[in-house]
Amino acid sequence: MGIDAVLLSGSSCDPLNRRCVRVSMGTVFQLPWAFLDRSLDDGGLLQLRQLGFSSVAMALSSNAIPINHPQIKALDRLAIILGNEGDGLPTPVIGHCDLVAQIPMQNHVDSLNVAAAAAVAFWEVSRPLDPSC
Repeated sequence: MGIDAVLLSGSSCDPLNRRCVRVSMGTVFQLPWAFLDRSLDDGGLLQLRQLGFSSVAMALSSNAIPINHPQIKALDRLAIILGNEGDGLPTPVIGHCDLVAQIPMQNHVDSLNVAAAAAVAFWEVSRPLDPSC
């Protein structure tokens, strides 16, 4: 899906645990991953910014733009920030991100599980920019 790597926070589960390996169908061994040295709200986002990444929080927020927005497509080095399924991203993390995005949904559905949301977001940002937008 055009993703170069996965960065995990300290509260993430071990990507090498048996269930993760099984559910990922072994992809965990094909995609580079690493744990961040700091939590996202304690300098982790600043660290990403210093490395040249723009951050986009996936969150239900009044200032969220659609994930297929040209402003997101124009970003060169992009870090998509996802929260857990129960609580989502903490408010301070959302506030420190460069942009907030959401997946346009229909029929008053407000969220997807994190795996589905990640798949949609990754697919969308890896598509070429539509010149008609």
